[in-house]
Amino acid sequence: MSTVKCLVWDLDNTLWNGTLLEGDDVGVSEELRTVIKTLDARGILQSVASKNDHDLAWAKLEELGLADYFLLPRIGWQAKSVSVREIAERLRFAEGTIAFIDDQPTERAEVNHHLPAVRCYPAEAAAGLAELPEFTPATITADSRRRREMYDAGFKREAGQAEFAGSDQDFLRSLELRMDIGRADAAELARVEELTLRTSQMNATGVHYSDETLRGLIADPRHEVLTATLADRFGPHGAIGVLLLRTGPAAWHLKLLATSCRVVSFGAGAVILNWLADQAARNGVHLVADFRRTERNRMMEIAYRFAGFSTDPCVCLSTVEPSTLDGLERLHLVPARQPAPATMRLRAPELAGRVGTA
Repeated sequence: MSTVKCLVWDLDNTLWNGTLLEGDDVGVSEELRTVIKTLDARGILQSVASKNDHDLAWAKLEELGLADYFLLPRIGWQAKSVSVREIAERLRFAEGTIAFIDDQPTERAEVNHHLPAVRCYPAEAAAGLAELPEFTPATITADSRRRREMYDAGFKREAGQAEFAGSDQDFLRSLELRMDIGRADAAELARVEELTLRTSQMNATGVHYSDETLRGLIADPRHEVLTATLADRFGPHGAIGVLLLRTGPAAWHLKLLATSCRVVSFGAGAVILNWLADQAARNGVHLVADFRRTERNRMMEIAYRFAGFSTDPCVCLSTVEPSTLDGLERLHLVPARQPAPATMRLRAPELAGRVGTA
């Protein structure tokens, strides 16, 4: 069973005890507060679909100290299935990753009828949700724990862009983008593995690297395992890229570059590739990058081409490890020094001094 990515709560007699518009002094049990906080810490987003007066219900959630936990609330008088569908569409989540909890069997049936893939739960199941396997992700990363914050920042970013009157480049500058590239350590392996697993459109080879493989690469002085994170004035984007690089005296072999598709419009991939080219130029080595076409990674091929990589060999392939991947291409670049990024601030390590032997 796949993990739930968003849980949508009813309010009256589900999240809180009693009915708000009937004048009940509603409250949320400590048990359910713990469930909400536990799911949030696991990276499971939460929202609300409630037939209620919006202003009164939202004010009550704020009074209870819970409003910040719920993204994209739908509080009004439309059908619950409409509310759940709108939430899923705005999050860009498949309906099969959405769960809905409500005390009324008729409301659950209405959602099930229109959205059969959505998993529905009765209110009495609420206290035990965190114990269910579908609400228990296999791994919880630093980004998982900040997922709500990241999505909230994304919605604010979209609103800011819609209101911005200038050019796209001007908007990017207004974001005050900050990228950090750093060497991964053992504590970050789950995040690196997750990136190689979840990223398909911007994955140069489509290969998933396991925890065991990544540990071996981090311990190998001939390899660099690097992660990139991004943030701006609205908040964090989290981990958005991973590079696996084998270093040598004549050539550096980029075995994998994977970046999140959600930051393509910010030029993150180009910034990473330009930084790597600059580092290679400083060290007087060529760059060789692995690329394997998949059904979804055409955008990554374009990124490599724009960075100047081509299929014309510029270095003897004897310096590069043989591949076991079917359909692999080796792309080559004679690197040159690169200017600083125009639309973001970059902080990254110097790779000089860690060059291994081929």
